[in-house]
This record gives sequence, C-alpha cells and structure tokens, in this order.
Amino acid sequence: MNAVLEKLHEIGIVPVVVLEDAKDAKPLAQALCDGGLPCAEVTFRTAAAEECIRIMSQEFPEMLVGAGTVLTIEQVDRAVAAGAKFIVSPGINPKVVRYCVEKGIPVTPGCITPSEVEQAIECGLDVVKFFPAEQAGGLAMIKAMAAPYVGMKFMPTGGISAKNVKEYLSYDRIIACGGSWMVKGDLVKAGDFAKITELTKEAVEIVKECRK
Repeated sequence: MNAVLEKLHEIGIVPVVVLEDAKDAKPLAQALCDGGLPCAEVTFRTAAAEECIRIMSQEFPEMLVGAGTVLTIEQVDRAVAAGAKFIVSPGINPKVVRYCVEKGIPVTPGCITPSEVEQAIECGLDVVKFFPAEQAGGLAMIKAMAAPYVGMKFMPTGGISAKNVKEYLSYDRIIACGGSWMVKGDLVKAGDFAKITELTKEAVEIVKECRK
C-alpha cells in the first residue's frame, strides 16, 4: 500500500461527506478534526464538492481529504487540482483507474465481484472499495472474496454504522471503513457541528477498541 492508504489504515474510518454548500466545508472539517478524525471523502455528487475539497485542504493541511464518486478523468483532474489526496469511485472504470495509477494518485474503485477484483489487480491495485457493502453481502462476502485474492485488501462502504463497523474492522483484510453516520446531511444542514464532533469521537473510540 502507498503512504496515503497506510494513513487511511491508521485512521480506520473514512467519513463520506456530501456537501451541498461550500460554507459548510470549514466547520465540518473542524468538527471532524476536533473529534479526532482528520479525514474526509468528499463526494463529487454536488456542485459544491470541488470548492469544499479546496477549502478543507487549504484550511486544514493536516487533514487527509479525498474525492469520492469520481466517474471520469476530468473529475480526477479537478479533484486533485482542488487538493484531493486520494480518489474513490463506486465502481471500477479501468480507464480512470489506469489514469490515476499512471499519475501516482491513490485510487480505490468499487468492486463487489471476483471479476472486478481481477480488473483491479490487472491495473496494479492492492486495495479496493467494497460498495455497497451491506447490500452486497457484507463481511461474509468480503471474506469469501478475500480468500483467493491473498494480496487484496478492502475498504467497505455502504450501510456501515456505529452498530456494525467494529465487526468489519476486526477483519485484518479491511484497511478502513467508509461511513456517513457521523456526518449525516441533516446534521450539516442544521449546523449541528457539535453533534458531528461527538459522533466522530465515538467512532474514533470504536477504532481504538478494534486496533488494540
């Protein structure tokens, strides 16, 4: 694994953030840092995503900020120019993955079948996203797929919460889990960043318990 993925492994949980308004980027980043989770995967699903990545990266250089839901090479370029340190996509697009690999940009594409994992291996990857995790068979499916692909590690995202994240993190082939329960859209819209910090602290404690 490269240095960025090693860092994600240390952090253990990657907050998956959907931001509709760039004004929320700074207070949200502050809340995550205050909670002990200096990391965010800002999804490219909104018009504000690029600016949010830029604000978080500039205001909080200690944060590991990445871009999620990246579907095109053009989005890769925009995300990296804004300060994204890693790229995440819901599925595997070999063209996008190879572009990232050639540019030395850490990328974790979504893979839920053996054939998709083999595409990732062909592209030179040793970590993939498993999405949507719970709906695609959860930890049992990851373990079944991990068996023949001994060099592959996984970052499950989708349906992961404070209730089941410990179960996922207890498996040594999982580098980190993506989750949005501590950064829910309604909390961001309400400006309840204190609650986000509280939920983030709880998430950090779960990681510490798993990684003892």
